[in-house]
Amino acid sequence: MTQQAFIDCLRGARVEVLADVRAVPLSRRPGFSKNILAAGLREAGTDLAGSTARGPPPGGRTAARRNDLATLSHIYAGQLAMPDALAQGAMLQDLARERSVALLCFEREPACCHRSLLAQTLFADAEIIDLFP
Repeated sequence: MTQQAFIDCLRGARVEVLADVRAVPLSRRPGFSKNILAAGLREAGTDLAGSTARGPPPGGRTAARRNDLATLSHIYAGQLAMPDALAQGAMLQDLARERSVALLCFEREPACCHRSLLAQTLFADAEIIDLFP
């Protein structure tokens, strides 16, 4: 997917803020590293909110790649309890009360991805829509 197709999808879903919850906001895919993505989003009228403390630690990323949800959940629970992650989580909750927010990370499949665990933790009562099922 190109950056433009991604931004068009966000626009179609009326996303106002993209919360980048990648621990390392870099990508080998053209247009998806933090600064380049932020510029494209800005042109489209969408804001980018960085939240690297909400990203999974290396062991969690490894578990996600192995599709090991139990290990990912265990590791990520520890990450969610860290002071920076708690502060960024509160910020995301406040932001979501005011505007439409989407979560961005590396994993395509939400079934074994920290963004699903994050959404369950922070937005338990929210309507969750996977833009790329």
